[in-house]
Amino acid sequence: MSKTKKLDFRPNEYVVYPAHGVGQIVSIEEQEVAGIKLELFVISFEKDKMTLRVPTDKATSVGMRSLSSPDVITKAMTTLKGKAKVKRAMWSRRAQEYEQKINSGDLIAIAEVVRDLHRTDDQREQSYSERQLYEAALERLTREVAAVGGNDEVAAAKQVDEVLTSRAA
Repeated sequence: MSKTKKLDFRPNEYVVYPAHGVGQIVSIEEQEVAGIKLELFVISFEKDKMTLRVPTDKATSVGMRSLSSPDVITKAMTTLKGKAKVKRAMWSRRAQEYEQKINSGDLIAIAEVVRDLHRTDDQREQSYSERQLYEAALERLTREVAAVGGNDEVAAAKQVDEVLTSRAA
């Protein structure tokens, strides 16, 4: 096992874990599991009231990454401005693809889901599952925009909403 990647992350740093979004590394601790000593990142997801422990040597292989750069945030906002690309596939297949994009942890892919599922007031209402996917993607996007911009989620949500509504106008 190589330990080369474990120093990429430090306590109090915000990271993105693909399946859960933005969290903060609280500490790095050692635990013994099945007789093997493991060094673990302890990541707190405040909003979900959840704590996750990730082995330091597995962090990058599970897709854990640092927050996106401001350039990537700009690209994500540009993606939101684009025209929705809704495939004509069955809903179950599209839903699966959206779910994969959300859990990939890739900010641009998440922005694509938000763009594709966003509805303006004059469009037909979303189904329950569509709304669930949209809200999950929107929450992941706004949390990362807030963490990168250093502001709160309300301001980030407003910023994302402005981009989405300017597209519709």
